[in-house]
Amino acid sequence: MNTAIPTPRQLEYQDWEMGLFLHFGIRTFYEGHRDWDGKPMDPEAFQPTAFDAEDWVLTAKEAGMKYLVLTAKHHDGFANWPSSYTDFSVASSSWRAGQGDVVGEYVTACHKHGMGCGLYYSPAEWGGTSIYQDERAYDDYFINQISEILQPYGDIDILWFDGCGSEGHEYDWPRIVAEVRRLQPRVMIFNMADPDFRWVGNEAGLAPVPCWNTVTEGEFAGRWLPAECDCRMRAANWFYSDQDEDTVKGLDELLGLHYYSVGRGCNLLINIGPDRRGLLPDRDRARLLEFGAELRRRFGSPLATLADWQPTTDGWQWSPARPTLIDHIVLQEDLSAGEHCRRFVLDIPYGDYPAITLWQGRNIGHKAICQFPPVTAHTVRLRVLESDGETRLRAVEVHCVTGQV
Repeated sequence: MNTAIPTPRQLEYQDWEMGLFLHFGIRTFYEGHRDWDGKPMDPEAFQPTAFDAEDWVLTAKEAGMKYLVLTAKHHDGFANWPSSYTDFSVASSSWRAGQGDVVGEYVTACHKHGMGCGLYYSPAEWGGTSIYQDERAYDDYFINQISEILQPYGDIDILWFDGCGSEGHEYDWPRIVAEVRRLQPRVMIFNMADPDFRWVGNEAGLAPVPCWNTVTEGEFAGRWLPAECDCRMRAANWFYSDQDEDTVKGLDELLGLHYYSVGRGCNLLINIGPDRRGLLPDRDRARLLEFGAELRRRFGSPLATLADWQPTTDGWQWSPARPTLIDHIVLQEDLSAGEHCRRFVLDIPYGDYPAITLWQGRNIGHKAICQFPPVTAHTVRLRVLESDGETRLRAVEVHCVTGQV
């Protein structure tokens, strides 16, 4: 398999690793409504009592995330900004005397605190306009609305296109993408049209093994498209509900999702639906911060880094000054010239005895978190068993998260 070459912007995105997904809008105020159910929703119901986008951003930052993605317009068509092209927007609510702008305050907060700023826009919709079935007229509507969120607020890092509901609908993607790229030359498009990164293929937060950065099948075969794993903090709902607080994921499950996504070279996008106050629900927020704190505890103080490893004929080797208990090794390949490692092994040699395998892997990619039962190591080897070109490492970290160092 030949590797594609990433752009600097794609590598920057991969370094972000974790983001906060925010489903917030008119649906927040209609308990029990579902996608495509056709139930009417009055914009006047949009009345967050303590809206604070800065609190969203600061919570994500404290949890160790580097970016956020907010629903600017979901499938229902409600615009979280005062759109000139629909009456189905925040401007039709008496919230803040009709002058409210969720998107504007959110983007300002992201910029203020140095966080990547993403906007979700559903190409398909059923509730906000009657022209969706007129494909050419809807292209105009699409471009007009996209221009409203990409032009006035400053830099937008991600435009997140959800493909749900677009089956059988033809968009003038060349025209749409040309306008997107004109307005925001550095924006990264998710999933559709001319993507810069892709959906992993499920909404469970789980990446397969291996998960190559170069797409091997389908419309975008041969392109470098890193995968993003999206999932919900709660079991079933993307938008806030009063009925499912008991399904907030536990710390261990969140850690597992991190290992199955970031630990397999992908980004992890965790959704929390802000509540009817316009704040992150208390339990969800507390769990997210607990998650971030545990990741810092586990991975914040490595026992050794790449500088401590010596090159060998088939990889690298680390020999600590004294026998050391370890249980994680985190690897990162230098991806600036593409992805080359195809198979590797971590093992411990024991003199004339057979080496003990700690981990066998396929791709290293952006990051491979290799977890194994605690073992005392005199020497650890990383051996590249198969490589398409030269495998170069960007980083190696050795950890013992049990605390028994």
